[in-house]
Amino acid sequence: MQLKKWSELPSYMKTKEVKKYYDIIKKRQCSMLFKRIFDVIASMIMLLIISPFMVVLMIMIKLDSKGPVFFRQERVTQYGRIFRIFKFRSMVNNAEKFGVQVTAVGDARITRVGAMLRKKRIDELPQLINILIGDMTFVGTRPEVKKYVDCYTNEMYATLLLPAGLTSRTSIEYKDEDKLLEGADDINKVYIEKVLPEKMKFNLINVKQFSLLSDIMTMLATFFAVLK
Repeated sequence: MQLKKWSELPSYMKTKEVKKYYDIIKKRQCSMLFKRIFDVIASMIMLLIISPFMVVLMIMIKLDSKGPVFFRQERVTQYGRIFRIFKFRSMVNNAEKFGVQVTAVGDARITRVGAMLRKKRIDELPQLINILIGDMTFVGTRPEVKKYVDCYTNEMYATLLLPAGLTSRTSIEYKDEDKLLEGADDINKVYIEKVLPEKMKFNLINVKQFSLLSDIMTMLATFFAVLK
């Protein structure tokens, strides 16, 4: 998770818009180290504790609909690196072949068990594996598919200075994102032109305010938001 030298960043990130965020994070490299240590320890402990619960969910998913237990999809993380995210499958198998890559309320592709998983964000639990192996972190910008990252402005690329996250303040503010897309004639267009820019305003503020303490507070806020 260490910060790369400016000269080693991808060319599309070496802009004046990204540089101001880079300089802020460069002063907090110790926080990045402690963040990674926390990620490894916390994800291992959580995986051990909830593994029986995850086994039950796996059985429920298999009994509910045909297809694999996990949904694997290519997403973008730190420095534009592509990785495959882990999620419990909440839609019919091969759902991407039958629609867009974001979902709205009432999406017919969502399964019965999947609706329950998505309501409480339980489908995200397998991402603890991504955190453990270093693809993601607990708190950071939610990972997008490359299709949407290609639509970023120069400033938005600053979010790629840090690993993609399991949760963030943006995730809390936009926990009902699917409702914002409900009824849209062109879901992709609405997401790219309206929802994504608003989400990125929050994400960029989070990059500026990056610290381990801030991450812990965001994790607690996420926990209580899910309970609520």
